[in-house]
Amino acid sequence: MAEKIKIALAGKPNSGKSSLFNQLTGLNQKIGNFPGITVDKRTGVCQLSDYQQAEIIDLPGIYSLYPRTLDEKIVAEIIADKKGAHFPDYVVLVADATNLKNCMLLLTQLIDLRLPTVLALNMMDLAAQSGQSIDIQELSSSLDLPVVMINARTGQGIQELKKVIVESFNPSRKSVFQIGSEIKSLVRTIKDRFNLATEYEAYQFLQQTDNLIFLSKEDREYIFAQAKAGQFFPHKYQGAETVMRYGFIQDLLNKVILKTSDPEWKKFSYRIDKVLTHKVWGYLIFFTVLFLIFQSIFAWAQIPMDFIDSSFASLSNSLAEFFPEGPFFDLITQGIVPGIGGILIFIPQIAILFACISVLEESGYMARVVFLMDKIMRQFGLSGKSVVPLISGMACAIPAIMATRTIENWKDRLITIFVTPFMSCSARLPVFTILVALIIPDVKLFGFFNYQGLVLMALYLLGFFAAIFSAFLLKLIIKTQERSYMIMEMPTYRKPKWANVGYTIIEKTKSFVFEAGKIILAISVILWVLASYGPGEKMSQAEQIVKDQSFNLQLTEDELQSRIAAYKLEHSYAGIIGKTLEPAIKPLGYDWKIGIALVTSFAAREVFVSTIATIYSLGSTDDEQTIKGRLKSEINQETGGPRYTPAVGLSLLVFYTLAMQCMSTLAVVKRETKSWKWPLIQLAYMTAVAYLSAFIIYQTLS
Repeated sequence: MAEKIKIALAGKPNSGKSSLFNQLTGLNQKIGNFPGITVDKRTGVCQLSDYQQAEIIDLPGIYSLYPRTLDEKIVAEIIADKKGAHFPDYVVLVADATNLKNCMLLLTQLIDLRLPTVLALNMMDLAAQSGQSIDIQELSSSLDLPVVMINARTGQGIQELKKVIVESFNPSRKSVFQIGSEIKSLVRTIKDRFNLATEYEAYQFLQQTDNLIFLSKEDREYIFAQAKAGQFFPHKYQGAETVMRYGFIQDLLNKVILKTSDPEWKKFSYRIDKVLTHKVWGYLIFFTVLFLIFQSIFAWAQIPMDFIDSSFASLSNSLAEFFPEGPFFDLITQGIVPGIGGILIFIPQIAILFACISVLEESGYMARVVFLMDKIMRQFGLSGKSVVPLISGMACAIPAIMATRTIENWKDRLITIFVTPFMSCSARLPVFTILVALIIPDVKLFGFFNYQGLVLMALYLLGFFAAIFSAFLLKLIIKTQERSYMIMEMPTYRKPKWANVGYTIIEKTKSFVFEAGKIILAISVILWVLASYGPGEKMSQAEQIVKDQSFNLQLTEDELQSRIAAYKLEHSYAGIIGKTLEPAIKPLGYDWKIGIALVTSFAAREVFVSTIATIYSLGSTDDEQTIKGRLKSEINQETGGPRYTPAVGLSLLVFYTLAMQCMSTLAVVKRETKSWKWPLIQLAYMTAVAYLSAFIIYQTLS
């Protein structure tokens, strides 16, 4: 078999790169980070022919090789570093056929770099609807490179694209940008010094010395010295280059576009936008959409959740009967199985949440939400660009905080980083759903609206309002004269591509399960050890001590064993930790068992449920109880009533809505702000807000 080639997919945002990536790779894809940098890297394997495989790299969206954000810098560096692990053999530039001009700047730069590039004209169906007609042969001839018409959503043209790559092709011989005579000798000096293939490569070394991190310190110093001696000013020449390229692009389009788009073709889209982005109806529609999403999370997920919950309870009980007695087997039945069950139970709800978000993105509606919310964000000291990280925070705060790199204004970026963890992420969803299902009755308002869904939506809104209120406070505290503006391109409304939605569900759910699963497994093992062992004679003589205390109570064997298990747990290392913390959390309505869950869930919020499952599994002899059943049957030793009353449950829900409770997020904030100052302030502030709010809720309702 021939050696696997590398193909990079490049293009501007919303050009259809992700759809093409899914068409080429299917489920043979994986998500990672570029080495040393926490920026998403999507790679996959594509079978081009019976004898040729390719590694497909989906590059972040970019308009040109001159980057403004970290994502764009990654693309510039990959394209410039010919010795790098990700340097492609071929580039597929995915272009929106309905807006060709905006896609051509990057293409002309790739041509001047002599990179073998094929132009994939996507959305040809929309171009046809618009009345636009393009002379494909003339376009290919004028650029001296292959041009393929595709529809990345339906798969049309994919085989032709594969065929072009398999048959191989040479770089375009076209030269678009001419190096000026005043810097010609300087460019040639750099070209010879670094043994580069083209003068434009050398020109890019001069333009982007700081961005090309594969260059050594000595190489950078040499380039800076040469640029200073040659009076090379990057921005001056970059502006002249852009003007020259757009002149070439306009001349080309005048020649190849036989018929321009009919201005009326987007009339229907504009009418929809007038409603969806209306200053009143737009917000009502958006909150109705959110309301329906949260209703569906409970309505559709309940049956599979109950099945998973009861299955793991039965599995734990069956394994306990099958395995011989011993610490190792107790670890499996009382630690690992309940812990894993405590995360897998939420797969249905996670899948539904990401499915809904994916449909909104695929349809083009999410871009309208960003535009709509920009008007509100600015009133609270946030940029319009803050909307994307905040909405992303509903999935996970970590990539959401990294998404703030697109915000140039330092104040806007810092405020966005600070308040993003208030947005209720998918890690909070397991805590929300188990507690909401426990304390809120499964009844419907007007026979249709589920109360549990209403409460879940209220929790998400609470996090959002906490975020914008905190942003407003920071706006008053942090002073700066910088102003920022949001410029964005609205994608065309499309029917969701269900295959893309499916890929998103699988990818996000798999990521949630495996990333959380590693933490869950580790925490479950550690917790079982801490809860099964303890200092002194109280653990070793627990059985005798409980028998002496229960001498006159006439307990059944099951009741006696349950008391022994509870006594051991209370005097274990985990119990000691919980008891130490109990005085601080008692005003919130929590006992020492909940205290243990608060400590362990600082590693990751979703660990709360698996911790509770493990703790109550160790403290009970009824192995067949589900997680929800264990929570419901837990008794408050002081009152004799249920531990999880509405007051306690709502207090916990509010605490987890507002508390940081995520070490990974703190680490990312530290890396993004390059200081421990802001993450520590953030941790203290969010903990104080969460504690005070939970205190008020519990004391008011109890």
